[in-house]
Amino acid sequence: MIAIIVAYDSAEVLPACLEALRGERVPAIVVDNASEDASAAIAEAAGMRVIRNPSNEGYGRAMNIGLKAATGHDCCLLLNPDLVLASGATAALKAAALAYPDAAMLAPRLVEPDGRFFFQSRSLLSPYLKNEGGAPCLPEGDCCAPFLSGACLLVERDFILSLGGFDEKIFLFCEDNDLCRRVIAGGRSLVHVHDAIAHHRRGGSTAPKPGRAYKARWHMAWSAGYTTRKYGLPDPSWRSLMVNAAKFALAALTFNRRLMERYGGSAAGALASLRRKSALEREGLG
Repeated sequence: MIAIIVAYDSAEVLPACLEALRGERVPAIVVDNASEDASAAIAEAAGMRVIRNPSNEGYGRAMNIGLKAATGHDCCLLLNPDLVLASGATAALKAAALAYPDAAMLAPRLVEPDGRFFFQSRSLLSPYLKNEGGAPCLPEGDCCAPFLSGACLLVERDFILSLGGFDEKIFLFCEDNDLCRRVIAGGRSLVHVHDAIAHHRRGGSTAPKPGRAYKARWHMAWSAGYTTRKYGLPDPSWRSLMVNAAKFALAALTFNRRLMERYGGSAAGALASLRRKSALEREGLG
């Protein structure tokens, strides 16, 4: 087993992530997306292999680079830099992989900073999961799941690469849901492993900077439109555009720059999706 981490200005959270991997005796490949901070240097100082991308390739494209580089490893542990594995987590994941040979992806129990247990109970890509309000639907043990969070995934490397890996048209957001759907379509299962615990500081992978909220919300809206259309599902982009444009206008009336950035990004991303603009071209990766 080898871990693959995509880092982008992750210097604040990366040391704890790498320390936990050392405790679990798991080596890592850190794919650095042209960080402006010391992320790559931190990973190198920790003795990890570092792949330095000359530009920010986005999550899925960078993770595919790591998967292809992980030759000689049957299983790869894909994780965010803001995730810290609890002691014994990798052993529990390995045991589950042996117990459930049909599973191509397995995920630990994700615990957030406030102690909440995060489990994905709905997705735009499966409207049959009738949980519109996102009410808690938490497993009490190992179980098959329709989707798993990309914060931490133990994957069967060759099978995931046979599917093409993560969809490289997606720069950020929804790439994990898209891959989960393709794994199931490929006849394999997804398993939540209850005894494997990981602490996740959700949203903490990248240090905040002006403009990053706008960019994140742009890609979140764009990816929602792209992935739903990909599977012939209802496209939320029109509704997203109208709702967020109205919220942006209200925020502008009160000169609330933080909300203007959030809602403006969502509205712009939804509009770009409706106009079939490319997320990669926006990032200079066309």
